[in-house]
Amino acid sequence: MDTAAIEAARVAVRDGASTCFHCAEPLTPTVVQVETAGVRHDYCCAGCAAAAQWIDQANLGDYYQLRSQPASRVGTDIVDLAVWDRDDVLDEHTRDVEGGREIVLLTDGMRCAACAWLIDRALSRAPGVVEASANAITGRIRVTWDPRRTPLSSALQVLVSLGFRPYLATGAGREQLRRAGRNRELLRLGLAGLGAMQAMMFAEALYFDSTGQMPLPTRDFFRWVTFLVATPVVFHAGWPFIAGAWRELRHRRLGMDTLVATSTLLAYFASVAETLRGGPHVWYDAAVMFVFLLLAARMLEQRARNTANAQVDALARARPALATRELDDGRRETVPLSALARDDVVLIAAGDSVPADGVLLDCTVAFEEALLTGEADAVVKLPGAAVFAGTVCRERPARIRVTHVAGATRLSQLVRLVDEAQAHRPPQAQLADRVAGHFVIGLLLGAVAVYLAWRVHDPTRALEVTLAFLVVSCPCALSLAVPAALAVAHGTLAKLGVLATRANALETLARATDVVFDKTGTLSDARLVLDGSTTFNGADIDGVLAIAAALERNSLHPIASAFAQVSTDMTAREVEERPGLGIEGRVDGKRWRLGQAAFAAGELDDGQLWLGDGLRAAARFRLRESERADARAAIDLLKSQGLDVHLSSGDAEPAVAGFARNLGIVDALARQSPEAKLARVRQLQESGRVVLMVGDGLNDAPVLAGADVSIAVADGTALAQRAADFVTTGASLTRISAALAVARRTRRIIRQNLAWALAYNALALPLAAAGWVTPWIAALGMALSSLTVTLNALRLARVPVR
Repeated sequence: MDTAAIEAARVAVRDGASTCFHCAEPLTPTVVQVETAGVRHDYCCAGCAAAAQWIDQANLGDYYQLRSQPASRVGTDIVDLAVWDRDDVLDEHTRDVEGGREIVLLTDGMRCAACAWLIDRALSRAPGVVEASANAITGRIRVTWDPRRTPLSSALQVLVSLGFRPYLATGAGREQLRRAGRNRELLRLGLAGLGAMQAMMFAEALYFDSTGQMPLPTRDFFRWVTFLVATPVVFHAGWPFIAGAWRELRHRRLGMDTLVATSTLLAYFASVAETLRGGPHVWYDAAVMFVFLLLAARMLEQRARNTANAQVDALARARPALATRELDDGRRETVPLSALARDDVVLIAAGDSVPADGVLLDCTVAFEEALLTGEADAVVKLPGAAVFAGTVCRERPARIRVTHVAGATRLSQLVRLVDEAQAHRPPQAQLADRVAGHFVIGLLLGAVAVYLAWRVHDPTRALEVTLAFLVVSCPCALSLAVPAALAVAHGTLAKLGVLATRANALETLARATDVVFDKTGTLSDARLVLDGSTTFNGADIDGVLAIAAALERNSLHPIASAFAQVSTDMTAREVEERPGLGIEGRVDGKRWRLGQAAFAAGELDDGQLWLGDGLRAAARFRLRESERADARAAIDLLKSQGLDVHLSSGDAEPAVAGFARNLGIVDALARQSPEAKLARVRQLQESGRVVLMVGDGLNDAPVLAGADVSIAVADGTALAQRAADFVTTGASLTRISAALAVARRTRRIIRQNLAWALAYNALALPLAAAGWVTPWIAALGMALSSLTVTLNALRLARVPVR
C-alpha cells in the first residue's frame, strides 16, 4: 500500500464519525462511547471498546498511529478456548522447547504490520508467555509459554479480547519438515560454495606455476590448505551423494549417486595421495566444484518438486484442526476433527473452513470452493446440498450434518490422488532410469579403458583424464530429464483442477487425436427438470410421481435430480440400475420400471422417460436439460487443438441431435448402450486414432476404462472416477483443453530434455576421453547440463489460460 493510501486509511479510521474507532465498522444504534488517551471515541460494540481500553491501559496506543488498516471487529460473542488446553490437541500441535512449549497459530484478523506489532507486545506481557512473534504476511503467530505457570487458553484470551481469533495452523508439521530440510540443504550448499571459491583460488595459483618456479614448501602449503578446505565439503556437503551411493550398492544397482560419489572420492583421495608423496598434480578443486554444482542443481530440482507439491500442501492446510459441534441440548463444544463422527451437527462461522463433508441445514449459504474445484466464484448452496471439507463459508454462518470424516472426505481423496500422481513412475521415467543404470555401468567400464589407454600413451595424465571422463559423463541430466518435467506438470494439473490416477495417463493424453463426450451430466449441467407428465391406464399423477421419486431416491444418475423435490413416503426395494435402459425396483409390492419406452412400458421409443411394469405404461415424463455454460467454448478449444469431437449418448435421437447441433458436433450417436459406446471407441482405435473419453455416469465406466485415456468429471459416480485416468475437481469443461495443452507441452519438454542430455554426453565424452577437458571444466559442464533440463522443466509451472 502506498503512502497516500495509508494516510487516507488512517484519516478514515480516526475521523469517521459514523464508524467504530477500533474496527471502522458502521456504528449501531446502541453506540458505545469510551474515553481513551483523553479523547472520547465511538465504538460499534462493547468488545471493540474493551479492546481499545486495554490497548490504552497497556500503553500500546501507538498501535492506532501505526496501523494502515482498521482492526477486526471484536464483538461480544463468547469464544470457547478450553479446547486449547486439551492434552490431545497440545500433543499433536505443540513441541517442547527450552522454557516450555511452542505452538504455531493462525489468525485472519492480522491486517497490517501494526497488528503484528500489537500482538507481539500484548502476548509478551501475558503471564506465563516466554516468547511471542507474529508475521503480518503469513498471518502466523508463534507462541512459547510455560504450562506450569499458565494454561495456553489464558494467553489466547488476550488475542481474543483484541479481536484476533486464533486457529491451529494445520499442515504445520509438513511445513516444518520441509523448512528444516531446506535449511540443511542451504547449509550444505553454502559450505560447498565457500569451499569451491577457496579451492579454486589456491588451485589457480598452482595452475599458473606452469614452469615449476614456485618453491616446494609454498606449493605444499597451498595443497594442504586446499586439503583442509576440501575435506568438509566432500564429507559433509557431499554426504547425500556418498550415502546415496552406499544405498545403491547395498541394493546391487548402479545409479547416478554411485558415479558422483566415485568421481568425487577418486578426485579427493588421489589428491591426498599426490599431496603426501609430492606428486605433480592434485584435483581438490574438481572434487569441491563437483559437489557444489551438483548441490545447486539438486536444489533447483527440489524447487521444481516443491512447485509441483504446492497444491498438495494447500489441500493439506485447507481443513481446520478444530470444529464446533452442536449437542442435542443446544450447547456447543469445540473438538478436534478426530472427535467428529457421522451425523454430528457442526457449526461453521463466516470465513471459516468446513471441517468435514456434510449436508447443509437451515438456510442458503455461499461457499468458496476454489481450492477443490478451481472455480473462483463462490457457490451458493441450498439446504440439503452437499458441502465439502476445506471449502470456506462466506458471508454468514452455516450448520451442516456430517456425512464423511477424516480420510473419507473429498478433500482427503484429492490429497491422496495428487500424492499418488506425484509418486507414479510412468514408462518414460522407468525407461530413463534403466538407460541411466546401464549407462553408469558402461561409463565405469569406459573409464577403465580410458585409464589403461592413457597409461600407455601418457602415464602422467592417465588419472586426470580418467577423472575428467567420469565427471563429465555423470548422467544427472538424463536422470532428471523425465522426473523433473513430470513433477512440475502434475503440480500444474493440480492447480487446474485435473488429477491423474494412472502412471502413463499424461503421455497418452498428449497423443490424443479424438475426444468422445457423454451427454447427460457431462455436456449438460446434470440438473434435469421435470417439464411435464402424462398418465395412462387410470394412473394418478401424484402416485406415479411418488413411485418415480422412490425409484430414483438413491440413484446417482442425473435423472434423479428431476424428482428430488417430489415428496414421497414410499420406499423402493430391490432397486437395480440397468445401464443404458433405466432403473427398476419394487414399490409397495409391485415391480416398476422407469426409463426408455421399450424397457419400461413396451412402447416405441420416443425419447421420453416412461414409468411402467415392463408391459403397460403408467406415466410418461418430459424432462428438460440445458448444456453446461462452457460446453461450447470447451469443444471449440478442443477443435482448435486438432481433436475430432464425437458425441455418444444413451438418450433419444432428438435430444442428442439438438445438443450436437447447438455445440457444433458433427458425429453424434444416440441410444448408445455401454457396450455400443465401447464398440464405437474400439472402432476409432482400430483406425489408428488415440481416443480420449469424457464421461460421468455408471454406464460410462466400461468405455472410460476401454479408451486410450479418459477423464471423469467432478460430479460423476465413484465407479466412473475409478475407471478414469484423470478426475476433474470442478464443473468447468475448459480445463480439459488446458490439461491437453499441459500434456503436450510436457511431452515436448521431455523430448527436449532427453535430446539435450544425450547430445551433451555424445559431445562431452569423446572430448574428455581425448584429454581436452580438465576435471573442473568437466564438473562445470555436467552441472550446467543438469541445470538446463531442470530450468526447462520449470517452464511447465505456468498455468495455461482457460
